[in-house]
Amino acid sequence: MKTYVSTTQRPDTETVVAVGSFDGVHLGHQALLGRLKERARHYRVPCLVYTFDPPTRVLTQGVEFLSTLPEKLELLERYGIDEVIAVPFTAEFAARPKSAFLGDLSSLRPRALVVGEDFYFGRGREGNLHDLKTVTRDVIALPMHSLGGQDIKSTRIRELLKLGDVEGAGRFLGRHYSAQGVVVAGDRLGRTIGYPTANLQVPEGKALPRGVFAVRVQVESGGVTEDHIGMANIGTRPTVSGLTLRFEVNLLDFSGDLYGKELGVKFFKLLRAEQKFGGLEELKAQLARDQASARAVMEGV
Repeated sequence: MKTYVSTTQRPDTETVVAVGSFDGVHLGHQALLGRLKERARHYRVPCLVYTFDPPTRVLTQGVEFLSTLPEKLELLERYGIDEVIAVPFTAEFAARPKSAFLGDLSSLRPRALVVGEDFYFGRGREGNLHDLKTVTRDVIALPMHSLGGQDIKSTRIRELLKLGDVEGAGRFLGRHYSAQGVVVAGDRLGRTIGYPTANLQVPEGKALPRGVFAVRVQVESGGVTEDHIGMANIGTRPTVSGLTLRFEVNLLDFSGDLYGKELGVKFFKLLRAEQKFGGLEELKAQLARDQASARAVMEGV
């Protein structure tokens, strides 16, 4: 998959283009991508996604994002997209008039454009579907997709994650919610009670659920990916009077040094909410129960 940060970087050839933030690349986005690929096959031209980094609402509304740019690109490639233009979405870019955005799209020589039916663009959201028809006559506006009577939206997925409902979020995504990060030094408290954890640093602004979860962890080491089951705690660690949010992962049946390695964590099930215990021995007893629960969940999938 070819990637660019500007329309001026790609060759002057015809395309079929889908436009949007694609935050999370959820089931609704996947339906749009399917339609994009169908039109590209019809016209026999590359399918191209024009997207924004960060997603528009991160800048305009201050929300957390579901997928980092590398995660989004990996997903778009997995779903068979030929090219991606990931434009840096800044205040200056958001302030451009609709004519500037239409000029960007026109330069891609689109035989067709595929967007959601609620798509607006340009300063003050002044551009609409009617304006897109000045770029190409073949404008496809897909309605909102739903699942179980609920609209599939990135906003809804973020709400589910705040509740710790990673299973609900996964249903809207069509896969398990995941996060990637690098293992950094912590205070090594887990080692003292027999449950060593990897302290994971993820990009600031990444949406994370809160609580204790059964997870699957991929460890990148020397070009080889190892797969492990485990449990993750995301919270402030009230038992030890923690003040900052920590993302800690305990890999079951693993021993070794993880510092500096990149981990990919897939969330399978909420085991419990974070809670404050009377002391480290009480916490240790609960971690034993958590580990048994995580093993039961993960060995059953």
